[in-house]
Amino acid sequence: MAGAELDVNRIVGSHDLLLVTLDTLRYDVAASLADDGLLPNLLPSGVRWERRHSPGSFTYAAHAAIFAGFLPTPVTPGPHPRLFAATFPGSESTAGGTWVFDAPDLPRGLARAGYHTVCVGGVGFFNKLTPLGSALPGLFAESHWEPEFGVTNPASLEHQIDRADEVLRDRPGPVFLFVNVSALHQPNHFYLPGATGDSLESHAAALRYVDRHIGRLYSLMSSRRPCLVILCSDHGTAYGEDGHVGHRIGHEVVWTVPYAEFILESNAAV
Repeated sequence: MAGAELDVNRIVGSHDLLLVTLDTLRYDVAASLADDGLLPNLLPSGVRWERRHSPGSFTYAAHAAIFAGFLPTPVTPGPHPRLFAATFPGSESTAGGTWVFDAPDLPRGLARAGYHTVCVGGVGFFNKLTPLGSALPGLFAESHWEPEFGVTNPASLEHQIDRADEVLRDRPGPVFLFVNVSALHQPNHFYLPGATGDSLESHAAALRYVDRHIGRLYSLMSSRRPCLVILCSDHGTAYGEDGHVGHRIGHEVVWTVPYAEFILESNAAV
């Protein structure tokens, strides 16, 4: 369901919201695995990745923009209507279906609309160990990070979903849950048996790991009420292209990201 077709004004208040950023996931890897049928759980039937451009080339910049309502932008010429937008005179991407919030960021805007906002962090910008690592989590009413959620733990997503389960268990009202999935980020060689260094192949293996476990998160959200899911990468990363390794650079493999949005219908007991 494309953003132009989705009236978020009809969703906010009646649906939970789940924003999942697959940190550093490259579009080419995500699209290739999906085309080969290797992501049966990550994308529901009929949902395909959109090719989009990130608002930033590294985690902090991209998430600061995303939390202000600037999700990755379609690569075709715009302007493209946004799902969420802060009040901003003259905005060309605010349309009839856009949910407009009078707050500096989306978490606080949703909190004013009655949502409990929760961050389950992953990479270092969410670890709350430093003032900088506390800035993004500080936008949420409740935030969580443990070393087991971080980039060096091969079971990071499983631990993150365990925490999400604990958080949701006693929350009857609407929730905005943000999960920053760290598994794709370097180092990821441990997802590929026998690998001693990171590569596109281990990046792909990390995404297959995410696919094996993401269904449990979807089940948790759909057990409560209908849920709008926004699934995307914050930016890509380079594995030697034109001599580059990593991100925070203006390269095609960094700017181009996968994006999907869909509704999980409720499985809650009546």
